[in-house]
Order: sequence, then C-alpha cells, then structure tokens
Amino acid sequence: MRGKQVKVWTPLLLTIFLAAGMVGGYQLGNRNGGGMMRSGGRYSLQEVLDVVHEHYVDDFPADSVNQVVIDGLLSHLDPHSHYIPAAELSQAEEELEGNFTGIGIEFQMVRDTLNVSNVLSNGPSEKAGMQVGDQIVFVNDSVRMAGVHISPEKIRRNIRGPQGSTVVITVFRNHTARKITIKRDLIPVPSIEAAYLLAPETGYIRISKFADHTYAEFMSSLEKLQQQGMKKLVLDLRENGGGILGEAANIADEFLEGDKLVVYTEGKHSPRADYRTKRDGLFETGKLVVLVDERSASASEILAGALQDWDRATVVGRRTFGKGLVQQQFQLSDGSAIRLTVARYYTPLGRNIQKPYSGGKARYEEELMDRFHSGAMTKEDTANHKGPAFKTPGGHIVYGGGGIMPDIFVPMDTSSMSPAVGKLYYKNILGNFVYEYYLERRAFFKSFHSPGDMAKGFKPGDAEWKLLSGFAASDSLNLQLVKGKERAQVLKQMQAMMGRQIWRNQGYYEVLNTDDPMIAKALEVIR
Repeated sequence: MRGKQVKVWTPLLLTIFLAAGMVGGYQLGNRNGGGMMRSGGRYSLQEVLDVVHEHYVDDFPADSVNQVVIDGLLSHLDPHSHYIPAAELSQAEEELEGNFTGIGIEFQMVRDTLNVSNVLSNGPSEKAGMQVGDQIVFVNDSVRMAGVHISPEKIRRNIRGPQGSTVVITVFRNHTARKITIKRDLIPVPSIEAAYLLAPETGYIRISKFADHTYAEFMSSLEKLQQQGMKKLVLDLRENGGGILGEAANIADEFLEGDKLVVYTEGKHSPRADYRTKRDGLFETGKLVVLVDERSASASEILAGALQDWDRATVVGRRTFGKGLVQQQFQLSDGSAIRLTVARYYTPLGRNIQKPYSGGKARYEEELMDRFHSGAMTKEDTANHKGPAFKTPGGHIVYGGGGIMPDIFVPMDTSSMSPAVGKLYYKNILGNFVYEYYLERRAFFKSFHSPGDMAKGFKPGDAEWKLLSGFAASDSLNLQLVKGKERAQVLKQMQAMMGRQIWRNQGYYEVLNTDDPMIAKALEVIR
C-alpha cells in the first residue's frame, strides 16, 4: 500500500516520514563527479585495522568492520553524508535514474499469496499476457511464491534481472495454472505522480522526486495542460525529499523570465557554482502556487525557494524540512560508495535553509518530532523560526536557517489514529480489501472513464464499511470502535486507493485532492 497521504497523524508516523526525508535528501548533487577514493598516507586508524586483521584471535569480519568504521566517521560530519555498501548501490542508483529492469507489475501479498495488483500498460508483463488478479505461485519453476512468508525484497530479487533476460512465471487464473514467459526490460518510475486540471483553467502537477527524467516529464505534463486551456498552476512538492539539483533548476527556469539566478552552491573545496535561467520559459506569467510541507526537502526547497525569492509564486503549506547541503558521490575500490557533503546551497537572495545539526545526528533526527509537540505544525504563530531575514524584490520578508517558510500557513490535521486504524494501514488490510473489492466488481469500476467520474459514482458508505469490518475481522482486527471522523477518513482513503487501483498514482491523487485542505487553500489563493 502506498497510501502516502493518510490524513491521520501520530508521532510514530512523523518519525517514519522523517526517516524517508533523510534518505531522499542525500540525492542532491552531481552523482558522477567523484573518482576513486585513495589514501594519502598511513594513519593510526588504518594501523589499528591492520593490527586487528593480522593478530586477532578469530576470523576478522573485514567488510562489516569497515562499514562500522566508515559509518562512525561520517556520522561525525553531518547528517547527510553516508556510506552505501556495494550490495545496495544498484538500488540506490535506480532511485535517481528513474527506471529499473524488471517485468512491469505491482504486487501485494494477500493471504500468503502473491497477487498481481497492477500491470504496466505496454510493459513486458502485459505483452506476455499477465493480468490484474493473477496469483503468482512459482518463479522459474523453483522459487515458491504462494503459501509461504516471503519478503518484498526476495520477491524483487527473483523477478528482476538483466535487461533482455527471461523469467518464467507460473500463475493461477480462474483456478487454472498457466506459465507465462516474460522478457525483462527497463521499467520507468515516473517522477510526476499526477497532472490534470484541478479546476477550469487551473492545472495541478505533483512531483514526487527529482530524478534523471523529471524535467522531461514535467515539460510533457505542462504542455498537455496548456493544450487543455491551463492558465494557472498548482505545483505540489509535498513529501518530495529531493533529488538532482539540475532537474529542479531546469523546472524553475520554466517559471522565471530573463536572466535570473536560481541557486548557487559553495563549499570549502567547491568553488561557487551558479545555476541561472537559460531560456524562455513555458509558464513565466500565469498565477502559480507551490505546495510544501515538512517532508519537502533538498531540491524541493531549491525550487520553492527560488520562486519565493523572485516573488514568482505563493508558497502554501508548512515549513519545509530544512536541508541545504549538497552531496557528491565517490566510488570506492570495492564497489561501494560514499555520498559526501561537499557544499551548501543558497537561494537567489543568499538564504541557506539548512537547519542546525550541531547537537548531533540524534538531535537532528528528532527535530520534526519537536515541531509536532511544540505545535509548530498546527499553529501559525509558533511556526515562525528565528532565522536571518531577507527582503524580496517585491518587499516581502523571507527567512533562512531552517527550511522554507510558506507565505500562507495550512495546519496539519492532528486527528488521533486509533490502534485499529493503524493496523488497517500498517498491515495493508485496507489495501488488500480494496484490491479484492475491485476484482469482485471489476465491471462496475470499468464503467468509470476517469478518476473524477469514479469519485462521483463510488462513494463508500455503510455497505462498504460493513464489508471492510468483516474483512478485517478475518485478520483478527475489530473495527467496532472506529466511528465519526476517523471512519470517514478511512472511507475517503478507500475511495482514493480505488482510484489508484485503476489509474495508479494519477487516480489516487485526483480522488484524494477533492477533500484536501491544502488544495482548497491553493484554489482560494489562485482564484
């Protein structure tokens, strides 16, 4: 279940989201600029490792010790410099490349059986004949996928492989086993999660990250919306943890006219580098609103900060994460790598929005939790921090030193989440229910031609709640005490997840946005 915008919050969720922001934040900077790291001399640290290696009483686990030493060293520098073991580097690279090699399906475990919940249009699996609802029981006749507890990582490891290679998948469909041979290929992972007309003449684009192809995806979406009559735009950067600096700068270029500074970077060993506008943009004059929240980080803050500094957009939401450090990747001789902070970035007015980290990594990681408990996410008067002030060309005051402060504050919904509803999400019971409900009523849902149509024609109520309660009870979960607002939120999430089941992320956000306070505020501002 990807329900990324569950509108109920707990400190536990905030901690999870903080971790996601920390992972996403490293992605800023040039991944190809580093060479091999070589030692310039013999240091006491290396001497200690050599002595242990040569004289220790038992076998010396060199790989694990090296990782502990490297992690320990980097942890004393800043919160975003980190080590990537060789075994994890490929997956880390995929996040920035915007694609991976696979068969083009989405899956979920339902009652210990691997189910195909989505098939990529025109992808390898669709071409081979795989369908939504297929149950995968074997991979290559040897790896069992049904009736066993198997991790998502092991599933991916067995299904993915080199581009052009084949995999034989045994599936059950209508109680009949069949084998499907699929040729693996590059599978795109879009950065644009949704792009549509939010209202007449008002477009909406949601960017989840800044990867290799994000700018190209953005331009395609922008052009299509303009062809549909878009004159105003809501750009949604909520939950976007960052990515490649150049992609964010290129998108900013489409909104800023003339020769303008977008961002500059500078460090002790990295001379100042300016990113400026280069071309006439496609959307330099229309009304623009940018949505941000506490999980908007890194490249998201670069884009929002540039548009705010030049008075080009109204920034709506909550203070962003506060990551103003640039990482560069350095390859190590054993196939691993480090992503090392080499510079700070600054908005056009000279703001560095990196929040303090002198208290250590643990204290840094608790900062979002501190905001939650202090009320900074719910009360506008407590959200103002004490960073240095800057004046924009239009005379507005903006701040540095701890994230991008929005021009218009929208509080977080802090409704409590009961343990029962928590289990609905964490155990993916709601996701599995939506999937099976869709399969049982596929003809009904196929009658809808768009997420908007479905949002009007499928409004979950008492009947769906009764079915969900029975489904949850089969997993020993009692929903009898879930009532009122919390029940309504679960039903809304059910509707949005059905949108995703049919139209993937586009459908999810198009449905969810019909009842989103920040979207409502954006429409009020942009009207």
